[in-house]
Amino acid sequence: MPAHTRCGVLLVNTGTPAAPTPKEVRKYLGKFLIDKRIAPMNRAAWWLILHLFILPSRGRKSAAKYEAIWTDEGSPLNVGHEKLVSGLSAAFGEAGFGNTVEVRYAMSYSEPTISASMRELKDCGCKHLIVLPLYPQSAYSTTGAVHDGVERAVRKIKWDGTYELIDNYHDNLTYIKALAASIKHAGFDPESDDMILFSFHSIPLVDIEAGDTYELQTGASSLQIASELGIDRKRWTIGYQCRFDKGREWLSPYSKDVLARWAESGVGRVFFVCPGFAVDCLETLHDVGDEFMPLYFEKARAAGRPVSDDHFVYVPCLDRSKAHAKVLYEATSPYVGAWLDD
Repeated sequence: MPAHTRCGVLLVNTGTPAAPTPKEVRKYLGKFLIDKRIAPMNRAAWWLILHLFILPSRGRKSAAKYEAIWTDEGSPLNVGHEKLVSGLSAAFGEAGFGNTVEVRYAMSYSEPTISASMRELKDCGCKHLIVLPLYPQSAYSTTGAVHDGVERAVRKIKWDGTYELIDNYHDNLTYIKALAASIKHAGFDPESDDMILFSFHSIPLVDIEAGDTYELQTGASSLQIASELGIDRKRWTIGYQCRFDKGREWLSPYSKDVLARWAESGVGRVFFVCPGFAVDCLETLHDVGDEFMPLYFEKARAAGRPVSDDHFVYVPCLDRSKAHAKVLYEATSPYVGAWLDD
């Protein structure tokens, strides 16, 4: 292939408001919640319910939560992805790929959009695209939405190259080892009575009944991480968080219920880990510290258990770390190498 031909790598996540204000949060949620993969209701009826009742209330409440986690650099999610792009680009350079690989990130429901980032890659001379949705465990509502967005962008910008989407990397050995190392780094002692709660985003049960393999992948990831740590099944469990509504049945047990049970029955230190979240965001930065942790301590003290602050330990996402950049490199480089060898 010509020397100037390049391969693009696109990291894609869900999205974030442009600012922690009710107006910007409503704008973001309006795009997110109208997606048929997120809310599969009658379009016209759902649009009215969404704009007349849900967005006015949720916009205010969510804006306050976003404001609490916002940084001087902006949205934690965008900042984290910008750092990851730099880290992954450096990893490709160090591996000898030179200037043949261009890395960008995009969001399904906010800026930068998938089409905008793909246009940048096209303008850079990229003739092939590797898309990595930053959901280690794939799901109809997440990875599927990225696939939809890429197909729309292909038509919109008249992408004239080839592309492929990596469905998941839930059992990637580098990913497993990086998570196990992060848990140990947070203070987890495999030889103690420390416990681990692997908390994943929940999905509707109807998706699983339709063939979604998300639950199998969350189980496989958790088992492999626990095996890497050398702990038996009694030391860890799985929970699910972030139900969208109460009108549908969602994948459980819920993380809050697991924490309540552990708090009341008495266990060792609890390490709360979110293997399905690539970068710390509202669901981790706010929900863990402001909802899950207070719940655990409240239930423990109500049960008469003496607890201190170190009884609940949140293990941050891999986020912008060098270890995470290495994970993404290991997940994408075989695809890049195979294309360059053609």
